[in-house]
Amino acid sequence: MHIGTIELETGAGLAPMAGVTDAAMRLLCHEQGAAWAVSEMLSAKGWIYSQGKNRNAVELLARLPGEGVAGLQLFGREPEYVGRAARQLEDAGFSFIDLNFGCPAPKITGNGEGSALMREPERLAEVVAAVAAATRLPVTVKIRSGWDEDSVNAPEVALLCQQAGAQAVAVHARTRMQQYSGRADWSIIRRVKQAVTIPVLGNGDVRSGADALRMIAETGCDGVIVGRAAQGNPWIFGEIRAALRGESWTPPTAQQRVDMALKHFELESRLHGEKRGLLEMRKHIAWYVAGLPGAAKFRERINTMSGAEEVCAALREYALTAE
Repeated sequence: MHIGTIELETGAGLAPMAGVTDAAMRLLCHEQGAAWAVSEMLSAKGWIYSQGKNRNAVELLARLPGEGVAGLQLFGREPEYVGRAARQLEDAGFSFIDLNFGCPAPKITGNGEGSALMREPERLAEVVAAVAAATRLPVTVKIRSGWDEDSVNAPEVALLCQQAGAQAVAVHARTRMQQYSGRADWSIIRRVKQAVTIPVLGNGDVRSGADALRMIAETGCDGVIVGRAAQGNPWIFGEIRAALRGESWTPPTAQQRVDMALKHFELESRLHGEKRGLLEMRKHIAWYVAGLPGAAKFRERINTMSGAEEVCAALREYALTAE
């Protein structure tokens, strides 16, 4: 599959997730078989106003050696600001610009951004056109099925995005009002695929290699992206790649899960410093040990710790009892 001039390897992509898909997460997922990844979302207007001096924004732009193809996700509703940000950031080290029209968070939609733009298709298309004109990088978009069940308009929005210059569209097959609840309606992805000629990426309820194969078979989508199912489970990308190739796959052991958590902690500390790295890792550790014996008590124990050495020692000790 190609996104503009970018040739992607066989496999699934890591979906953008705020507070999750930083450089550490992206690197680990790439190492486990992710064909591409997308960053946490960055406010285009915030970037312009801060003149690149906002610490959180600068950290969001960080890359790590060994990362594969990654897109930078921007959000905003003013075409001029999003276009300017894309132009300024096209040399930040990312392979493409992804536009967020899917975030359901009230603090985003309350400003008319994210999935709120599904209610303003013309404005959404203007944002896409502005970015496509501003940068030499390929432009992709991530949308939802629609705002609610009475306004499912993803096929129409996707076509407008294509006409405005988008070179791929990812569809989270839930409405904004669903947030992340209920079942994803994959028939919407099929309808989007029928409406456009650019690559269509399916998203929603892909939790295994078998799910990925079924989504592709049922919708005809060109690829899949994985979000929440990759939390604490970067191996899902190896599983999906194996399924696409017709190969066998072995799930990770408890020791491998703990080893990955330790590596993840090291990378987060490198990115953010030990103190911030520990705060970032608490949620990741909870995801890595989910389902293992004594996981709930171990999570409570980790949350009381304040030092990197203490946490790492506890993880190694836990691995001995979790098999």
